[in-house]
Amino acid sequence: MSTFKALIASKGEAGTSVAFSEFAEADLMEGDVTVRVTHSTLNYKDGLAITGRAPVVRRWPMIPGIDFAGRVETSEHPGFKPGDLVILNGWGTGETHLGAYAQKSRVKGDWLVPLPDGMTPAEAMAIGTAGYTAMLSLLALERYDVKPADGPVVVTGAAGGVGSVATALLAKAGWHVIASTGRPEEADYLKGLGAAEIIDRNELSAPGRPLGKERWIAGVDAVGSHTLANVLSMTKYGGAVAACGLAQGMDLPASVAPFILRSVALLGIDSVMCPKPRRLEAWQRLASDLDRDKLAAMTTTIPLEDVVETGRALLDGKVRGRVVVEIG
Repeated sequence: MSTFKALIASKGEAGTSVAFSEFAEADLMEGDVTVRVTHSTLNYKDGLAITGRAPVVRRWPMIPGIDFAGRVETSEHPGFKPGDLVILNGWGTGETHLGAYAQKSRVKGDWLVPLPDGMTPAEAMAIGTAGYTAMLSLLALERYDVKPADGPVVVTGAAGGVGSVATALLAKAGWHVIASTGRPEEADYLKGLGAAEIIDRNELSAPGRPLGKERWIAGVDAVGSHTLANVLSMTKYGGAVAACGLAQGMDLPASVAPFILRSVALLGIDSVMCPKPRRLEAWQRLASDLDRDKLAAMTTTIPLEDVVETGRALLDGKVRGRVVVEIG
């Protein structure tokens, strides 16, 4: 396959544009492993890259797509051989390094993790960066030693990709999950994933007080801005909030009150440059802890040809759960 199908993002005077094209294998970027990509996914960041609504892409032209699963074709890396099934999340893929919305990718082997035993490439991308980030958030809360017996946990943006997986994982771990969403019609969906309570995002999304009534001991926030500020202000004494997203905004209009009066911790979650040992831990935990039936219930599968339209719908809040992209 000297050429293959790829989605190419370009930047011109009129702004960002995307189009499918044939791409030459010889034009792939440097790396010691070439992967035949079988599946990718659609994360919030991918939607931003496809639409150009935020400066995610920093190299032009670019093949978007921040994560993939596939089979190794060639390898000069000691950890991988042809035929191995692998996963990639982050490391600038789809931002500064040619990404996943293509039939092939050449990357550094150090960026890859093996597909866990018993997991299919499609399931890995149903999890994707969103689900892997949700697990990193759970692991951070566990390291901070907050427990289900200490009180409830709130999940913001609960019907989205990170929120859906976080809700399922936290419920499986025994937490009383309070799911915050702006889509009340998704209440049954969220309860099916394990949410015990549903609250309207309007309770959290407007400017709030420095300290609110204590409502939960922990949180997983994929929203940022006023929502994160309010989550912090309502966290119980000694609690912790894992911050992993910015759907509402990058700002944090909060005060120091929750930190110095209630000893609340803000735990930052980065999935892009996360060290490999922690990645391996997260993927092994996902393989063992995530209910595959619940994963299937939150997943929609689309062909690569539909990724642009679906990416726009995702940013408009019209997509719930996870989206697997079959590369073909």
